[in-house]
Amino acid sequence: MSATRYRRFLKLCEEWPRDEYKKGRDLGTFLRQRVASAFREGENTQISDPEKCDQMYESLARINGNIYRQRFPRVRDSSFTGVTVEECKVLLTGSLQQMDEEKKGLWKTLMERFSKSPEDTPPEKAPEK
Repeated sequence: MSATRYRRFLKLCEEWPRDEYKKGRDLGTFLRQRVASAFREGENTQISDPEKCDQMYESLARINGNIYRQRFPRVRDSSFTGVTVEECKVLLTGSLQQMDEEKKGLWKTLMERFSKSPEDTPPEKAPEK
């Protein structure tokens, strides 16, 4: 019976879309990792709580099948600011890249500050007499 559960989860992982804009925080990637860790032995994995496993699969399948999106459709495809989904993706992608560039550790920042040689600093002016 666990073999069929394993195959169902594998099929769900194949169908689940990947979002290239959310590298490192993508739900599809997280789901694949969790299925791999839960079914370490593949089809031979023994499941301690089969009912909970089936319930989890059904919940994920409903989300993947857009059941709730069809049941509760959105009035508009924009936020309260009027920004569309595409514009949000562009803004988020740009700001995430900028944050990655700016993100430096304390050690790296200190090394950059203190590693400047005396030639890099402008000479001080001598006081005029």
